Formats: sequence, structure tokens, C-alpha cells
Amino acid sequence: MSVHVTRKADHIRINLAEDVQFPRLRSGFERYHLVHRALPEVNLQDVNLTTELFGKSLTAPLLISSMTGGTPEAERINLRLAEAAQLKGIAMGLGSQRVALEHPEQAITFQVRRVAPDILLFANLGAVQLNYGYTVDHCRRAVEMVEADALILHLNPLQEALQPDGNWNWQGLLDKIATVCRTIEVPVIVKEVGWGISGEIAQALVEAGVAAIDVAGAGGTSWSEVEYHRAPDPHWRRLAKAFADWGLPTALALQQVRRAIGSRVPVFASGGIRTGIEAVKALAMGADLVGMASPFLRAAAQSTEAVLAEIDDLVAEMRIAMFATGAATLEALRQPGRIRTWKALWEECEQ
Repeated sequence: MSVHVTRKADHIRINLAEDVQFPRLRSGFERYHLVHRALPEVNLQDVNLTTELFGKSLTAPLLISSMTGGTPEAERINLRLAEAAQLKGIAMGLGSQRVALEHPEQAITFQVRRVAPDILLFANLGAVQLNYGYTVDHCRRAVEMVEADALILHLNPLQEALQPDGNWNWQGLLDKIATVCRTIEVPVIVKEVGWGISGEIAQALVEAGVAAIDVAGAGGTSWSEVEYHRAPDPHWRRLAKAFADWGLPTALALQQVRRAIGSRVPVFASGGIRTGIEAVKALAMGADLVGMASPFLRAAAQSTEAVLAEIDDLVAEMRIAMFATGAATLEALRQPGRIRTWKALWEECEQ
């Protein structure tokens, strides 16, 4: 078994068996509250979550975030996720396809179009691989391998730094991302893996030609905690533990990015979002799509039916949360005043 395949198997095992959430840092959405309207003037049945992205319609602005691939178990998980996404009309991202480019026999573990011909589907490669011999052709092959609608280039500098065999050279990467954006035929999305993208970085990425940004902030799964469980000796375990609470909370990253780039490109919010209410908070704060990984991974480890149930529960929570704020559409939800901090609400009363 190759080192890449072993790593993929480790990641699934650790995420399912260990507590790898941020020890103290939270996503930041707990600081915000959707403003309840006792007279919503909305029929719950009329609440409409539909949206469109990259030319495809979604029944709800939900993304099954990039997780896995490259092992038999990963194939089962990806097929269950994709089946559910197809039946419910939501988007899906695949795990990093580097393992399949370097070991073509693993490509099948990512190829979900056989059960999900219509979903909005994102291919995925690590951006840093562009500094280690990967080219636009590799990116194109990743997209073609899975018949994807767009390509995610993920950013994980801290995770790489916490691996003794990690890819540590991140110099000059922005120009290479720009080359991919200019050359490849599909939209390019850049996402973090769970430590957040700042407004400054988002602005540079948009200027480089990126078509969407997933802030993927801190507060959910901590990949430094995952690397702690994979670390080969006490030195690397200590390093991983030192960064257990590193990163920009998702709510903070989302607001920074929206302020920096306005509405120039879609912004996705992911990282520690666990409920439909938190998803609606993210949408009210300007997200176009809300991604989740851990809840779907745990469901997919059981069955497709468990994933379907998870989606149904999330969508029901989202619809009721929008109803209770008086918003029948996503456009209405984003109007000023739908979401506030308790501090701001109290300060208004005390003036």
C-alpha cells in the first residue's frame, strides 16, 4: 500500500474514531443570533432554498464538503454521499485526487457520476502540488477523471508543516494558481481545509482569477489534531498539539472575505457548521453555499439512508429558521437586520 493510500485510510479512521474537534476555538457563529419575528408574515410552505451556481440548480445551498478517496472504504463513502446528493439536489466536493493521479487504479474511488449524473461536483487537488511538478494538465486530468463541474485547489500550509514528509515550499504559488485559472476550462475554487482564509488572501485570489472562495474556517475538525494522531514520534505530536487551536473562526473569515471582495465571486462557508440554524446564520452573513464534512462523513459511514436523513434534518432546520426570521427566500434572508450579536441588540435597548 502506497504512503498516499495509507494516509487516506488513516484520515478516515482517525476522523471517525478520535475526538479531532478544535479543543477550545469555535466557529464564531455562537456569537450571532438570528432575530426572531413573532409575526413572520411568511407561509412556512413557501420558504424557498433553491439557488443556482456554475449553471446548475440546487434545491438548497448545501455542499457536502471535500473529504476522501483512494481506499475501498473511501469509495463506499463517496458513492453513498453522491447518491444522497443526487436524490436531494445538493452539491458535493471530492477529496484530494493526488492519490488517483499517481496511482490510477485508485481513480474509481472518486468516480461518482455513475450514481450522481446531475449533481454539481467539484474535483480537488492540493494547490501546493503546483510547486512539486503538477501543471495545468494535472488539474485538467483531475477534472476529467470525475467529470467535474469545477476544480477545488485546497490550501493546507499548516497541515503540511506538521508532517515530517510534508510539502513545505509555498513560495510563488499565487502566480501558479493564476495560471491554472487562466488556462483551465472550468471554474477554479480555492478553499482552506479548516484554518480559514482572510480578507487579504481572498482579495489576492480573486485578482488571480479564482471563481469562488471557500473560507473553510476554524472551529470544526482540527487537522492538527488529526496529524497528532498520525505523528510518528513525540516531537511531531508536540508540534501538532501546539497548533490545536490555530486559525480564523469561520464566522470571522466569512465576514472578512465578504468585506474584502464584495460580491465579485461566490463565497462558501464551511468549518464547524453542524446544524441548519448555523447554516442559515452563514447564509445571512453573506455565504452563497454552506459546506459540511464531519456530519456527512459519520452518516456515510453507516449508509446512504443515513446521509439522506442528515440532509432532510438540515434542510428542515434551515427552512424553519428562515421562516422564524420572516425570510421566505435567500435574498430576503440577506437583508440587514436578520442576524445580530446579543451585544448589539442589548446596546440598542440601553441607548
